[in-house]
Amino acid sequence: MLSRWLLLGEWRAHPVRALVAILAITIGVALGFAIHLINAAAFNEFSSAVKSLSGQADVQVAGREALFDENIYPQLAQRDGVAVASPVLDLQVGVVDGPDKSGEPLHVLAFDVFRVGFISPDLIGSADNGQPFDTLADDAIFLSPAAQRWLNLKEGGQLALRAGTGSVTLRMAGSLQRARAGQRLAVMDIGAAQWRFGKLGQLSRIELKLRNGVNRDAFQAALARDLEARYPGRFSVSQPNDENQNSRNNNLSRAYRVNLTVLALVALFTGAFLVFSTQALSVIRRRSQFALLRVLGMERASLLRQVLLEGASLGVVGSALGIACGYALAAVALRFFGGDLGAGYFAGVQPEVQFTPVAALVYFALGLGVALLGCAAPALEAARAAPAIALKSGSEEAVTTRLAKSWPALACLLLAGVLSQLPPVFELPLFGYLSIALLLIGAIALMPQLAALVFRFLHRAWLRTAMSGRLPVISLTLARLANASGQAGIALGGVLSSFSLMVAMAIMVSSFRVSVDDWLLQVLPADVYARTAAAGSTAGMNPREQTLIAALPGVAKVDFQRLRSMSLAPDRPNVVLIARPVNLQDPGKSLVLVGDSLPVPAGASPVWLSEAAADLYNRKPGQRIDLPLAGGLHSFFVAGIWRDYARSSGAIQMPLDAYRAMTRDMDVSDAAIWLAKGVSAEQLKQALKTLPFGDSLEVSETSAIRALSLQIFDRSFAVTYLLEAIAIVIGLFGVAATFSAQTLARAREFGMLRHVGVTRGQILGILAFEGGALTALGIATGFVLGLLISFVLVFVVNPQSFHWTMQLHLPWPLIATVAGALLAAAAATALVSGRQALSGGPIRAVREDW
Repeated sequence: MLSRWLLLGEWRAHPVRALVAILAITIGVALGFAIHLINAAAFNEFSSAVKSLSGQADVQVAGREALFDENIYPQLAQRDGVAVASPVLDLQVGVVDGPDKSGEPLHVLAFDVFRVGFISPDLIGSADNGQPFDTLADDAIFLSPAAQRWLNLKEGGQLALRAGTGSVTLRMAGSLQRARAGQRLAVMDIGAAQWRFGKLGQLSRIELKLRNGVNRDAFQAALARDLEARYPGRFSVSQPNDENQNSRNNNLSRAYRVNLTVLALVALFTGAFLVFSTQALSVIRRRSQFALLRVLGMERASLLRQVLLEGASLGVVGSALGIACGYALAAVALRFFGGDLGAGYFAGVQPEVQFTPVAALVYFALGLGVALLGCAAPALEAARAAPAIALKSGSEEAVTTRLAKSWPALACLLLAGVLSQLPPVFELPLFGYLSIALLLIGAIALMPQLAALVFRFLHRAWLRTAMSGRLPVISLTLARLANASGQAGIALGGVLSSFSLMVAMAIMVSSFRVSVDDWLLQVLPADVYARTAAAGSTAGMNPREQTLIAALPGVAKVDFQRLRSMSLAPDRPNVVLIARPVNLQDPGKSLVLVGDSLPVPAGASPVWLSEAAADLYNRKPGQRIDLPLAGGLHSFFVAGIWRDYARSSGAIQMPLDAYRAMTRDMDVSDAAIWLAKGVSAEQLKQALKTLPFGDSLEVSETSAIRALSLQIFDRSFAVTYLLEAIAIVIGLFGVAATFSAQTLARAREFGMLRHVGVTRGQILGILAFEGGALTALGIATGFVLGLLISFVLVFVVNPQSFHWTMQLHLPWPLIATVAGALLAAAAATALVSGRQALSGGPIRAVREDW
């Protein structure tokens, strides 16, 4: 009964402070749990959708290049142990006049219907008109329900798809009723697809179903050896949904998902400091009450349990609310924003939120643990305090004497510096995150000493000025701050944690955005860019069309480039090969190089790897790398590293002439066009439209591409912006709660000041100036700490997560705005709390000292 009375009495006396601490924990748990549910639902649905395409296949043979010669098919179909071999042509086909004008392609799978029924019967189209031979028709296509809704097509509707610069019109002959919800998929006959899209004699993969009794692992190993011996570097052999394929799917978005989760837990981390400041100031204010309870017979262990119970109650309520809010938030986000939250990793799936008890228990435990951690030090202090000393008024500062030790804080800062230099673990910057946490802990632990040094210096300096005698408010304020640095340090903890994290996230996002903008200026040197509208793996321009573009009046220069996808490792997503003109005498004029380009040895073929490709495949300038091209494995000289923010899975550039000589592939994906003097971009657009294939071209100016790219960037980082805003809000709440609690705890101090002649207005002035001074110190320190954390984010976490580097940029307007808001909140809160603390009268405030 006593425990419950003490707990409810504290909550009734100061409900706002308890609500703020609960709110901080709720927000942190809700964000972390919601992002976990969103990521898990999206990744599981994406993996399930990928698995559904392989059906019951035992072994899968895929090309290291996107397509390979179908002559390998008879060899596999007739191999001992194979029951069925199903050829597959997997294409991303542009939709002419797509529904959202975004150029997003349609995923088209082409099968031999007589083979696929034994492996993936769910992928056989169901004819709506009762014509079973439509599955073999050369003009028929079958759409999943999600694709039908996306394209707004009904039975018998016409669908125009991109083939080169032309189009292919197909008839929607039926649907794929067993496709997964949200999966945009189309199926057609493989012979028709090869003919219609110009892929005669080419396949994407061959799926094998083995005879009963055949050992799948042994068959896979033997087949891989045989294919590597006969066709070096051309094929990869795997089992559908094996570790390599799961790892491949996981690596696609793992860094993005982990970083989002860590950013969400930043709010929970900040909540820990709010609980600490709330409980610490509560213990300080009730120090004499606890001492009286000890005198009356309460044991030390009981008092320790009581304070821990108060913190745990905040954690239980906050965590329970956070789990409920997180589930609701995840459901809303998946319903309206999709599983990729704007990042584009899980396009084409429609995940549904699933409540996972284990994850809920983990995040509930995190919230409760944060609350207990925050109140641990105040609880220990309350239990250790000697009752005789604690009963005396004015002993509050003794509570914070243990904070005066500097070595633990300095050890945390030193260890943070060491950890920031360590390599990633499982390609994740775990030591970088730990370094950030230690930086925060060390800096907050140093705040009492820092406050003492700063305010003692300012107090002495102020006393030497002629104005010190005329402005007693400033003198009293500086004297109090200089001699009560422990309580000042507690007050600064919430300000420092929230502001430093906000500064760090703002610098990281701003640095990335500015770096991307500068990079776009370098990689888009031409005036106009043209490509086949509704691009996909079937779009492109042939040599005759390239000649017509180059011969247009108003074209001063044109560079063509070819993009191809290739696999360098079975457990990683494909890299993109970019073949384009490169100035071999000075590659820096053609590429955004990181460092210098090495001279190419005689007889060697050079390539330049993006930062991601170099990091993921452990290649450095001067080394060799083998690439699958033209049906074989070819060795290239790595001449340098270039910066690429568009492809986190890696990209490789090589000269277009060398690519054409090796592959005999003369088609291109897009064109960069420089205008002749006096010719406008609009005039060139009109000239391009007059070409026979002009209607199929999408022409964009450099400024439009930059604007669209930055828009995509902002959409991808929308969640980060939201988390940044939440950190600011929590910081404002924390400032308000901390200064409110501290002001109310000093009612006796204000009563004594009133007794010695200090006016009510002067005390309010002291509070306003003190709140502003403390917050200003917290902002200044928080900015330095935030800058250090941003160094770790920009130069450690980001390269280890996404494998690219960036330049540092500080968003001064945003930082100044938030700093001003914190200063105003601190001063206003101090004034409002001061009015409440002074409302009881000076005699009542000091009656306990009689």
